[in-house]
Amino acid sequence: MAYKAKHRFARISARKVRPLADLIRGKGADEALDLLRYQPNRGARMLEKVLRSALANAEDRRAPNVEGLVVVDVRVDGGPMFKRMRPKARGMASIFKKRMSHISVALE
Repeated sequence: MAYKAKHRFARISARKVRPLADLIRGKGADEALDLLRYQPNRGARMLEKVLRSALANAEDRRAPNVEGLVVVDVRVDGGPMFKRMRPKARGMASIFKKRMSHISVALE
C-alpha cells in the first residue's frame, strides 16, 4: 500500500526541485531524509517536509514496517504562475512569471 503526501502550490519553480527529487527517488525513507537534511537548497526543505508528512501518514495508518519504507514515486509538477510586468527600455514592458509547483511523494 502506498502512503502519499502532497504540497500543492509551493512557491518555488519545479525546475529547482526536480534534481532533488531525482536524488531521493528509489532510496529508503530514512536515507532520503538524511540526504535532504544536508542539501543547502530551499527546495530541499520543502521536499523534506513532504517526505516527513508521508511518513506521518504511514504511521497514522499503522504501516507494518515504517523503517523499511522506500520512496517509490516523487513528482514535481508545474503549477499556476503569477504573471507580473516589469518596465523595459523605450516604454515597453516584459512579462515575468513567478512559478509554483506541486510536490508529491509516495512511500511503499
